[in-house]
Amino acid sequence: MLLKMFNESITTLIKQFVNFGIVGVSNTAIYLAVYYVLLFYNVNYIIAYSVSFVVSVLNAYYWNNKYVFKKNAKGHIKPLIKTFCAYGSTFILSIGLLILMVDYMNISKKIVPIINLVITIPLNFLLNKLWAFK
Repeated sequence: MLLKMFNESITTLIKQFVNFGIVGVSNTAIYLAVYYVLLFYNVNYIIAYSVSFVVSVLNAYYWNNKYVFKKNAKGHIKPLIKTFCAYGSTFILSIGLLILMVDYMNISKKIVPIINLVITIPLNFLLNKLWAFK
């Protein structure tokens, strides 16, 4: 009985992580597209990064709510705020890394956002799973 429950929990977790990854791929495409378009129009890279963050979090909230964690709770303000807080915490980390890598380590501002994704995706999954969509 306990083993069966454990296997179901692991299966559910794996399925959610895979679905989170699928949503994440589309979200990443949107995020990077917004970022690179803004860079193309000579918007400061920190502003471009911030705008792309807001657009991608709205997209992530919608799809994580409907597809990954399947929450149908009434009202969207509280879960949306929690989502922004969850992503916001990793945004603070990633903007710090962005500035560090671009300004002090001379890594291309076109590559750093991709490097940051390796760090932020697992953190975002855990924050969304354990807190925002709990």
